[in-house]
Amino acid sequence: MVLQREKPINIWGFAAAGEVVKVDFAGQSKQTITDQNGKWEVRLNALKTSSTPQTMTITGANKIELTNILVGEVWLCSGQSNMEYQMRKLAKIPKPKNEKLGFPADEVEKAKNTQIRIFLVNRKALTKPDSVHKSWAIAQDSALRAFSAAGYFFAKEVQEKLGIPVGMISSAVSGSAIEPWISQEAFKQEPYFENQKVSNDPGKFYTTMIEPLAKFKIRGFLWYQGETNCFLNEKISYSYKMKTLINLWRTAWAEQDLPFYYVQIAPFNYSKTKGKVALGPDTEPEFWEAQMQVLRLAKTGMISTNDLTDSNEDLHPTYKWEVGRRLALLALAKTYNQEINYSGPVYKNISFKARKAVLNFGHLASKDPIKGFTIAGKDGKFVEANANVQGGKVIVFSKEVKEPTAVRYNWTENPSGNFNSNGLPALPFRTDNPLVNQFKTN
Repeated sequence: MVLQREKPINIWGFAAAGEVVKVDFAGQSKQTITDQNGKWEVRLNALKTSSTPQTMTITGANKIELTNILVGEVWLCSGQSNMEYQMRKLAKIPKPKNEKLGFPADEVEKAKNTQIRIFLVNRKALTKPDSVHKSWAIAQDSALRAFSAAGYFFAKEVQEKLGIPVGMISSAVSGSAIEPWISQEAFKQEPYFENQKVSNDPGKFYTTMIEPLAKFKIRGFLWYQGETNCFLNEKISYSYKMKTLINLWRTAWAEQDLPFYYVQIAPFNYSKTKGKVALGPDTEPEFWEAQMQVLRLAKTGMISTNDLTDSNEDLHPTYKWEVGRRLALLALAKTYNQEINYSGPVYKNISFKARKAVLNFGHLASKDPIKGFTIAGKDGKFVEANANVQGGKVIVFSKEVKEPTAVRYNWTENPSGNFNSNGLPALPFRTDNPLVNQFKTN
């Protein structure tokens, strides 16, 4: 396994009631006595990075040796099928259209990096919260084939750039909404959900697949989920559900500043699907907007996947290696303080001057011409617009609009805009965003 560096580490387990238990690891020796239920726990002092395998000895009436332990960075990745999407699938998919992004179809065969360790929370094996998992493995062979592709490629990039061990825990369930990953109690504590009945089995996966992990120290969270809730045409309610989840998980780990990096869901023809809820062409852009509100919470980051699909009929786009890499860029820049390009352009504000809209962006490093912008006047009718960069700002205009009032970018479930910085796409947005004043972060 990999233990998290630079944080006190919990080691816990079971023995006979009143049994003396001693833990020896990395020059430390800690001792405790089990409680009346036979539970015990010790806390090791913060550990230094170690790429050399070490052995932990746990001694009571019997002796247990845990071998081949490294000390480095540990991340938990969770969500639904796009996070669960297994490495084995890479060998079976057609060659992707965007050749610039590469195609590591044979990654499982090549992967031999013993500095990356993986732990798969197996839902089928979970019969009770205290289930024992024995699934730490080196990221190779059959263990890697069953592991999250996005999670693995995140680890690969971070390990390569930092040169230290990386451990990944994957706890994801295909088709899951966000509610099962949040406890009932957490919903009760968020004012937005006061007097609301929350559906979709709140707490179902949190209780069995997240909460039991909370003693295990980690660096942060990766989240890739939303398609199920988008099918329900959610808007600001999803923003509050993500806020509730983030606060709950950080509280469970007793660290309110744990980074939370997540994926904006990819383009898909939601408006053409038939289900319980009628969906329209604005359904997905409005969901993207709801996801974006969460960036106002501290220590969060989101990547765009607007350019990472070859077909709008595919709910599971194949470019998971690029999803993992982009999440890693966020972590390397925001958590590990590396000076790298980690974000596409991010809209800040707008002003109007001489029939043109003047937009300010963070992370602006784009070249002309820019496609994907639309502009509207007082009649609210959006038309295709010209856009270019001048003096560090984006100027948007159209001959059809004399007095512009609003601008949108990639505001469609079928985006074709090319606005990016260093190959990283801009997040879709609209300047007439109603959620800005509706979403309360505290």
